[in-house]
Amino acid sequence: MRTKILATLTAALVALVAAPVAPAVAHADEHRGHDSIRYASIKGCRTGDGQKPCGDWRLIMHSGKAHVLRDAQVVALDAKGKSTGSSPAPIAVSGNGRRVAYFTKTGRLAVRTLGGAVKLLAKDALPRVGQYDVALLLSDDGGRLAAVVSGDKSPGTRVFDTDTGARLGTVPADVTVLGFSGDAGEVLGTAEAEESVTDLVVYSDSGERLLRATPPQVVASNGPQALSADGRTVANVVAGDKPELVTYDLEPDQVVGRKTVKLPAGDVHMIDWTGDDQVTLHLIRHLSNSTRMTIVQIDTDTGAVKVRDRYTLLKDTFVFAACGG
Repeated sequence: MRTKILATLTAALVALVAAPVAPAVAHADEHRGHDSIRYASIKGCRTGDGQKPCGDWRLIMHSGKAHVLRDAQVVALDAKGKSTGSSPAPIAVSGNGRRVAYFTKTGRLAVRTLGGAVKLLAKDALPRVGQYDVALLLSDDGGRLAAVVSGDKSPGTRVFDTDTGARLGTVPADVTVLGFSGDAGEVLGTAEAEESVTDLVVYSDSGERLLRATPPQVVASNGPQALSADGRTVANVVAGDKPELVTYDLEPDQVVGRKTVKLPAGDVHMIDWTGDDQVTLHLIRHLSNSTRMTIVQIDTDTGAVKVRDRYTLLKDTFVFAACGG
């Protein structure tokens, strides 16, 4: 399940109160039964050339509170451990909003559980690469972490068990990993085929290739895509005056559903399977003085849409990572 870091060039109209408190306090939350993370954010500070990330990563909660992630690297380091000065370090939030993955200030990959401990991965969990070349993806339940390493000498995407820190497998470097399936047992990715065609591929979390197919344009040209817990059904949204939710089965290589859906305003920022018959969308709007997010749940059988949450990003946000799911 994907969590994305997105640069925001404009300020939000409404600011949440970001009091510096220790990260690990649980509160009642209507969505998950306890307080959980909506998104992670770092603020931008003005420089001669524009802005750069500064301060600490902040975990903005559903309750409106903010927890400061003091041990997380903010400005990405290069392969030699030197600061890049302006590139944000990667971070990811699990779909359930209970775990966050990041690089610590000592350079270790870490997964923090709200109300629990911090799991440090092995020092050699990743090769020596610039942190700006790493994208982190957590599954909906936070039980799996994918570290997607880009660059000319990419070792591929490494998948880890976040409870033990063990590496489960590696997805080849020629596959662009998009995210985990609904139950985290598989990962969905894309791979270049002949004649400039892009295939969808499914790998197990241990790195075994399970499925590969060339999807029709209604799927391939309308990302992002998400993989169901069944490991074969992909969902995506076709934007337009009458948006459609499309479901596609890789195994028989067939579109198995097209439902017209009535969506609130916004572009699809994230899509995740959050049930056997439910897809959740994050819809983002970049307004003149704010960036706003609306999260909706779609019944894949009926096309019924329900708004789950709405929020406006902190006005000083430079980059953020939203929870999936």
